[in-house]
Amino acid sequence: MPTRGPLAAWNPGLDDTVTLRTVYDAMPGDDSAAIPWYVRLLENPASPVALPGAVDLLGHDCIHILLGRGTLPPDEAFVVGFTMGASGALGAWQEKVFALGARHLYRGGFRFSRTDLEVFRTAVDFARDTGIRPLHTLPWRDLMHHSLGRLRASVGIDTRALVAAYARERARWPAAAASRRLPRSASPVTAGDPDGRLGPDR
Repeated sequence: MPTRGPLAAWNPGLDDTVTLRTVYDAMPGDDSAAIPWYVRLLENPASPVALPGAVDLLGHDCIHILLGRGTLPPDEAFVVGFTMGASGALGAWQEKVFALGARHLYRGGFRFSRTDLEVFRTAVDFARDTGIRPLHTLPWRDLMHHSLGRLRASVGIDTRALVAAYARERARWPAAAASRRLPRSASPVTAGDPDGRLGPDR
């Protein structure tokens, strides 16, 4: 999704105590009509050529929240990679198709850089290696009242392992804005704080 205006500054953190609804309602964003055709082609479950892990916009936004990721390009790359990797059905050729599409077919703020693709691949591997439950199949509308801690536990997300993965990403790309604001613990980060400096985990 585009990363302009307040959406680029949005950063959900990894607060286990709040409900999915609380964070979702505070998330700025565009209507699904703003998503271009080439993204829908590969990532929307209604597409005849959708790749494994394809999920609608609501589910995609909820996965951002579940993973504590904002909407900068590396965040998008991690969320998409994690969702595809957790699907249990992503083959090497499908991963390559997505990488080619995100690098050469996608346009503007939707296009992945080489670094974004590396983040995407690390997220695919992380989701596969940790045996996360397929996230694209969850009934997100029915889960809004659950706490994020409960949801993370129910799908197999170990917050400590996730924070460790973010530490590795931060060490590899220390100058990146997305890296600087990655959660360091299961603590809230103030929404709209692009560097995560106001969160109690600093």
